[in-house]
Amino acid sequence: MTRFVSAATSPTYSRRTAIHAGALGLMGLGLSDLLALRAHSAQSVITPPKSTILVFLTGGVSHQDSLDLKPEAPDVVRGEFAPIATRTPGMQICEHLPLLAERSQHYSIVRSVATNSSGHEEACHMLLTGRLDFPAGFQVAKAPSPNEWPSLPAQITYATRGRNNLPPAIVLPQPSVNEAGKVRPGQYAGRLGPKYEAWHLNIAAPCVLGNGACPNCFRFEGTPYEHGSATVFETPQLELPEGGSPRLNGRLGLLDHLDQQLQRLERTAEVNKLDQHRQQAISVLANPKVRHAFDVENEDPRLLERYGKNKFGMSLLMAYRLSAAGVNLVQVNLGKNSTWDTHRRNFPNLKENLLPPLDRGISALLDDLSASGLLESTLVIVTGEFGRTPKINNDGGRDHWGPVMSCLFAGGGVRGGNIIGATDKIAAHPIADRQTTENLAATIFDTLGIPRHAEWVDFDGRPHEMYRADPIAGLM
Repeated sequence: MTRFVSAATSPTYSRRTAIHAGALGLMGLGLSDLLALRAHSAQSVITPPKSTILVFLTGGVSHQDSLDLKPEAPDVVRGEFAPIATRTPGMQICEHLPLLAERSQHYSIVRSVATNSSGHEEACHMLLTGRLDFPAGFQVAKAPSPNEWPSLPAQITYATRGRNNLPPAIVLPQPSVNEAGKVRPGQYAGRLGPKYEAWHLNIAAPCVLGNGACPNCFRFEGTPYEHGSATVFETPQLELPEGGSPRLNGRLGLLDHLDQQLQRLERTAEVNKLDQHRQQAISVLANPKVRHAFDVENEDPRLLERYGKNKFGMSLLMAYRLSAAGVNLVQVNLGKNSTWDTHRRNFPNLKENLLPPLDRGISALLDDLSASGLLESTLVIVTGEFGRTPKINNDGGRDHWGPVMSCLFAGGGVRGGNIIGATDKIAAHPIADRQTTENLAATIFDTLGIPRHAEWVDFDGRPHEMYRADPIAGLM
C-alpha cells in the first residue's frame, strides 16, 4: 500500500507511499488538515489557467551529446554521436533522439541555462527551488532539512489552488537520491513549513541494483541486470478506517475494489460525522481520472509501446493523466542521481539505456497533449541539474559542469522550432542569452499565472519573493 510521505516523516522514503483516505502523510498532516488550512487562506492563492510538467533528468544529462552537439569540435570534445536534422530548418539534435527530431514544431531548446554549481547537492537545490542562493546555515549534508528553500512544488502548493479537488503539486515516482540512497536537497517544503508540502508519490518498485541506473537496470560498467521486481511500480492501494482505526485487516487493490471501498468510506464518514475537509479528502479518491492515472501498468499494450514499458515511459504517462485531471504542477524524476551521472561509459549508456526511452516517452507525451488539445495549456520542461564537461575523461565519460546546460521547453504557449541562447565552440560557456534556474522557475510561475509580486512567508513569518528573475525571454 502506498502513502503520501514527506521529508520529515520518512527520511528513507519507503515506497509504501500512496493514498490514506483522510490520513495522507504530509509531514504529519492529513489531507483534510491541509485543505482546512488552505481554506483559511484562500484569498492568497489562485487557480492557474495552465499546468506544468517538470521532467527532471536527475544526475545531469550531457548537453553536448543530446541538444547542443558540436560536430566541428576536437575529438576529445566532440564525442561519438552525430547531429541529425529536425523538422525545423537549422535545428539539429542528437541522432539518438529521432522521434523528438520529428516533433520540433512543438518545442524550443534553451542552450544557455546555468545552475552556478558543479555539485549535485548545490545544483539540485538551485534547480528544484528556483534560487541560486542558500539559506543561512544551509548544509548539503543535512538533507532533507527545514533549513532549505522550499521546492517549486511546495511553492506552487502555497501559491495556487488545485483544480477539481486535486492537490496543486505532485512529485513522482521517487525522490532524487545519490548512490548511497541519500536524498538530494531542495525537494521538500523546507522553510515554508510542513503544511505546504506537495504530494510525494514514492511508488517505484525496488530494483536488484539498489541505486543502479534506470529504466534499463544497468551499472556504469555496462553490466546488464534483471529488474528486481515483477512490476515497475507498486500500485497504489487504499487504506480504510475500521472500527475507528485507520487500518485494514486486508489490503485491497485500488483498481479492483475501489468502488466498494469508497462506499465504505462514505458510510464511515456519515457515521463518524467527518468534517467537510475530511470528506473532501475522501472525494479525491473517487475522481475517476485520478484512479485511471495510477493504472498505467495495466494499460493497453499499444499505449505502453508508445510511451515505453519502463519507469521513464510510464511515469510520463502518469504525469500526463494527473496534469489532465487538474494537478497544476507534476514533477517527474526520471531516474536517480546515478542514472544521468555518466562519469563512465557516457556514450554506450546514453545510446543503449537512456536517450531511446527518453526520446520515446517525451515524444508520446507531446503527441497526447497535442491530440487532446492540452498542449497549449500545459508547459513541459525537460532538464537536468547541470551539464557535463566539454572534455571527455579517461573513463569515456563526462563530469559535472555547472556553467551551462540545455533545456527543452514545449507547450504552454512556447514557440515551436525555436532555439534560445548559444554556447561557445566546445559547449563550455554561454555566449548569448545566458539564463539561470531562477529564470526557469520564473517561467513556471508566469505560466501558472502567479503574479510577479507574489511572495511566500516562511515559518518565522518572513516574506520571500517568488520571482527572483524574469521568465525566459523569447520563449513564448
